[in-house]
Amino acid sequence: MASHTLSAIPISQSCHRLTSDSSSSSLTLPWRLNPHNNLVSSLIGNKLSIQPSTSKPLVSKHRPPVATVLSILPTRKPEGASSEKTPKWSARAIKSFGMAELEARKLKYPNTGTESLLMGILVEGTSIAAKFLRANGITLFKVREETVNLLGRSDMYNFSPEHPPLTEPAQRALDWAVAEKLKSGESGEITATHMLLGIWSEKDSAGHKIMASLGFDDEKAKELAKSMNVDVVLSHK
Repeated sequence: MASHTLSAIPISQSCHRLTSDSSSSSLTLPWRLNPHNNLVSSLIGNKLSIQPSTSKPLVSKHRPPVATVLSILPTRKPEGASSEKTPKWSARAIKSFGMAELEARKLKYPNTGTESLLMGILVEGTSIAAKFLRANGITLFKVREETVNLLGRSDMYNFSPEHPPLTEPAQRALDWAVAEKLKSGESGEITATHMLLGIWSEKDSAGHKIMASLGFDDEKAKELAKSMNVDVVLSHK
């Protein structure tokens, strides 16, 4: 007859040893119950002392995309311009840029292109540039739709960096805005209108093509340029 062997599973030393006296034996378990509650096992008759767990709850590492507000934009300093003379970007323009990065991340694009800058201006929504676009029928929904039609959708498993780097056309658009402000000789900040017209200046860029497909043209650019140095018009009504 074959012999049978019983193998005992070792019990952790952190648990109390069970003695022959079941009334004095106890086993501590890290269950999330009231520490004053006691359970009695119907199988072995041992008293179980329940203590609250000290382990920390698991926290999801997944974070939704958020926009990080920058104090300056990644533009090249124009030749011959000192850091003291280089104009600053307006708060609305800076926020528009932050929203542009966020839009690029939402679409899972690896870079922030002129199309993203265009969407960022519309997402910010309060600048003269944004209001001018909407007044001419160029909305965020339409720009998003045209962007996907032109550039396609990114792979669903791709993830954009926190600050998607600028494409060359987008970098030139921002540099154009800085240079145009300096060329005007006027004081004040670089506005979202400078940014928008910088996008329009990049003829072969996605942003320019999307604006043109939605009815923006050189005549509208000239009209908008008249308020280039004003970021917002406040109503006194």
